Amino acid sequence: MGSRVLWIVVGAISVLAGIFALANPLAATLAAETLAGWGFLIVGILQVVFAFRDIGWGARIWAILIGLAFVLTGISLLGNPLAGIISLTVLVAVMFLVAGLGKVIISFSLPRGPGFWLMLLSGALSVVLAVMIFSNFPQSAAVILGVLLAIELISNGVAMITLGSMRREA
Repeated sequence: MGSRVLWIVVGAISVLAGIFALANPLAATLAAETLAGWGFLIVGILQVVFAFRDIGWGARIWAILIGLAFVLTGISLLGNPLAGIISLTVLVAVMFLVAGLGKVIISFSLPRGPGFWLMLLSGALSVVLAVMIFSNFPQSAAVILGVLLAIELISNGVAMITLGSMRREA
């Protein structure tokens, strides 16, 4: 099987996973929260371990403290998934709001043309998403991470299928 076909197969699997995530967004939300918890825990442990290989105590202490914060965040997310879902949902909503406002501000520094309108629309959409999450909070926490994960899986799958379709076999 050539790499072209593999790209298409992996893309199709990603699209199917996204469809399954959309079919059960609560399960996808729990999966995303658990994955984030393990990610924080593993990265935190590795950062603490690698900090001891660093030279100089100033940087080492900060690296250890940040690593421990990651470890504690991972333990917290894994130990109490429902609270973790709430926390991650707030984080996502704040990220959408900040990114959206930033894009709106940036758009006004662009010349009035297609780039201006695309940037302004992208920023406005991010702000609207943040407002939607906050306006239905905490109920939105049960599904929003799963829906976002599903959208990303579908988008990623479509991109992989496109790349695979455009590749030529060697």
